[in-house]
Amino acid sequence: MISFHETPSGTTFAVKVHPRAKKDAVAGEFGNALKLSLTAPPAEGRANEACRKFVANLLKVPRSSVTIASGKASREKVIRVTGLSAKELERRLYP
Repeated sequence: MISFHETPSGTTFAVKVHPRAKKDAVAGEFGNALKLSLTAPPAEGRANEACRKFVANLLKVPRSSVTIASGKASREKVIRVTGLSAKELERRLYP
């Protein structure tokens, strides 16, 4: 199960990104992280931007509410979402 952490600046959770996939999709869980398959390549920040956009669409929040808190140069990232509690994030990911 994914671990959610509430902080004063938003709720965070871990993701593992698989760039250059055939389609954008949630590919399950990897340890305590959400595994995402993204079609974008990892060059020039395109996979990071695709990750932000995909997570925003998945959670039905504005893209400006989703930031990459750490791991911008790694496949393992920590995503910060402002405006949603840990319970609300969990509810939206596991309907």
